[in-house]
Amino acid sequence: MPNYRTLRDPNAEYTMRDLSAETMDLSADRGPRDVEITDVQTTMVDGNYPWILVRVYTDAGLVGTGESYWGGGDDAIIERMAPFLIGENPLDIDRLYEHLIQKMSGEGSISGKVISAISGIEIALHDVAGKILELPAYQLVGGKYRDEVRVYCDLHTEDEANPIACADEGERVVEELGYDAIKFDLDVPSGHEKDRANRHLRGPEIDHKVEIVREVTERVGDRADVAFDCHWSFTAGSAKRLARELEAYDVWWLEDPVPPENHDVQQEVTQSTTTPITVGENVYRTHGQRRLIENQSLDIIAPDLPRVGGMRETRKIADLADLYYVPVAMHNVSSPIGTMASAQVAAAIPNSLALEYHSYQLGWWEDLVEEDGLIEDGRMEVPEKPGLGLTLDLDAVEEHMVEGETLFDEA
Repeated sequence: MPNYRTLRDPNAEYTMRDLSAETMDLSADRGPRDVEITDVQTTMVDGNYPWILVRVYTDAGLVGTGESYWGGGDDAIIERMAPFLIGENPLDIDRLYEHLIQKMSGEGSISGKVISAISGIEIALHDVAGKILELPAYQLVGGKYRDEVRVYCDLHTEDEANPIACADEGERVVEELGYDAIKFDLDVPSGHEKDRANRHLRGPEIDHKVEIVREVTERVGDRADVAFDCHWSFTAGSAKRLARELEAYDVWWLEDPVPPENHDVQQEVTQSTTTPITVGENVYRTHGQRRLIENQSLDIIAPDLPRVGGMRETRKIADLADLYYVPVAMHNVSSPIGTMASAQVAAAIPNSLALEYHSYQLGWWEDLVEEDGLIEDGRMEVPEKPGLGLTLDLDAVEEHMVEGETLFDEA
């Protein structure tokens, strides 16, 4: 993947590497906050998801790191946006965010890969702004309600359709890793399907899903909250039947039981049951989440910060949800960078419920940064260091890069 050293003047005879130390220093007549963006670079890491890392470089010698949601923020989109950032002050986060939204409107900046790419840049801007101002990122989005964020662990087994195997893994993670909040997939094959394409659940299929819920909640329900994810898999009628069957069990939430497009159907499903329903991962920006919240089509909202629009946009969604007394459980499949960005916002909002962690089976997740012990006993401490409070380990990034990618420049 190319690095983007596009300067404001594309006809200039020099590049970033040619700038002298004197040129890079802030001159005497400039204040410490008079900083300019000089470069934007990306690298994709081959994790349990493809993690698209974004770095924003400045003439103050400070670099901010962000992350775009997997499947979004590819090099062509970042390359398209880089000229809109070069020469701008990275402290103007809101203005730059709206500037990118407007400039990228032709590419579809209200959703999809474009807004995910913008999210990665926006996170990087918060990181570098915090370093310039010598403030942790949570201070830039409102200050702190809590010193640590509760983390729930998304679990998987080799035999994901086996209720006993699920209960065994849930118990192991609770006892050995210290989590008191976990989640399992519920859109797993039961062996009773006739036609999975029609989204309809027959009685034996519902019985199988209820059995998974029963085994897991009975095994660890007194020690951990347990949620179940359906990945938008079922018809409205099947979702309502399943949710009603689960009312007898201590289910933390049932996530995304119906496809995400029709919010009227989502409202009907949610209001038909006392089983808590969580949605929001597959919806973009505050505008996308608004009807879900205002129509009370959910019990818990689950925005994905590196996908939904970044740190400020997630804060806006949380504020809107708080008007309706709805808690926030952020979806998250990110590297330590995107995860910490989510934790910084979760620390700054009153209605944070928990933050997802999706990489417990990946032994080198934490190796991407120099800091240790990011998640301990199901909690993520929010650092007091400037910006996100993390330092990329470029050797580890290079080791795990997607083939053909180019490593970032050092700061």
